[in-house]
Amino acid sequence: MISSRYALAVSLLLALALVPTVIHSYLGLRLEDGLATANIGHQLHGYASVPTKRNSSWGEDVFASEDWIERSYKRTGARDVRLFVARSYDHKRLYHHPELALSYGKDLKNTDMAVLSGRMEIPVRFLWDEAGRELVAYTLLYGDEFVEDPISHQISESVYLLTSARKPMTLFYASTRIGPGKQKFDESELASVLRAAIESFVAQNAPRGEL
Repeated sequence: MISSRYALAVSLLLALALVPTVIHSYLGLRLEDGLATANIGHQLHGYASVPTKRNSSWGEDVFASEDWIERSYKRTGARDVRLFVARSYDHKRLYHHPELALSYGKDLKNTDMAVLSGRMEIPVRFLWDEAGRELVAYTLLYGDEFVEDPISHQISESVYLLTSARKPMTLFYASTRIGPGKQKFDESELASVLRAAIESFVAQNAPRGEL
């Protein structure tokens, strides 16, 4: 039995513990920023796009995302680049090995980091298969911050995430076939499309003239 002198303190602690449950389970509070993946340009850096043939419910089933696109960007004389962009309030579904779903069956290894230069400095994680046939690069955007280490990011945001309305995270994932010879990642077709897609997405919120 709890002493009456501790009753108020215990009641306050229990009430605080219920805050995340009320916010996320009962109220389902979410912050909407007005951005949408569908507004990413269908033509990027001289590449024209066509949608892939994913089932319309696939993004929600795999990434808990109601806002996602997957397109193949093509340009004469260049390798095709497949671009997938998804937004989700379930951050772990986006950052926990997205290649397992998006490049299923490919033995992708040698994870490393690079920086896409340009109007923004964008940290990008990239992978390739040991046979040298495919290159993948992806990055995560949360608010106006690119997330280099999603696990550390989630830990640092844990108190905020427990007590505030959820904000979406955005995954940008691009892949292409690797051709003969070496090419700097920052100058590759994949980097060009990925950079242009991110700039097109972010420009939705930029004041006119900034991007």
